[in-house]
Amino acid sequence: MRTPRYQQIANELRSRLESSDYTAGRLLPSEATLSDEFSVSRVTTRRALEELRTEGLIDSRQGLGWYVAAEPLRQVLSGLDTIEDQLAASGVVAGRRVLDFAFIDPPRRVSDVLGPGRALEVRRLNLADGEPFARVTVWCPETIGASLSRDDVEARPFYDLLSEELSIPLSGAQQTIGAGAASPADAELLGVPEGSPVLICERVTRSADRAPVLLSEHIYPAHLTAFTVEMPSAGNSEAPTGLRLVE
Repeated sequence: MRTPRYQQIANELRSRLESSDYTAGRLLPSEATLSDEFSVSRVTTRRALEELRTEGLIDSRQGLGWYVAAEPLRQVLSGLDTIEDQLAASGVVAGRRVLDFAFIDPPRRVSDVLGPGRALEVRRLNLADGEPFARVTVWCPETIGASLSRDDVEARPFYDLLSEELSIPLSGAQQTIGAGAASPADAELLGVPEGSPVLICERVTRSADRAPVLLSEHIYPAHLTAFTVEMPSAGNSEAPTGLRLVE
């Protein structure tokens, strides 16, 4: 009996997955692209993809499309850790590539947090096993950034540079996490469709004297990461501590 066309396509895609042509979390070509490649209708392509999803090999998300199934990398919000520390704890090789390094007159939000004056702005792409994992922008006061070079921030995390190289003890940080859509620039860097769901994290890190020394923005593709929070008992409230509505 002749193998149905959708099954042939599923077999071919399964072979590509098994040969590591598509790494975990990577987006698959769109349904339209696959339909053109195999000269079939979208209905046939969708049936092949659904079969692979049933097998747990791929998954899909609204606004993102189909991607290789992968357990999201989990970051635990219980201490002052870096992305690199969190990835290493998951057995993932972390890397970073600096995109921009410049002293600037900062935007309003940055000056509201760090205070008046110029700031060092560092944009970088964080990698997990060589694949884009997050776009990160870090700002620090010029008084601190003047002691750092582009090579420094590409070689080591800011936390290590401040605490070990500049002898600035850190007391903690406040992190806010929200949902958003990938901008054209971030979509290109992260290899996801424009407008696809992302997690937007803002972190304000303070020194031992409670002065803000770093403001950072982290953009994560929503299908690649998850945050875990320990919530001790707080009376009868069922809402996570710190939950607030966005105005």
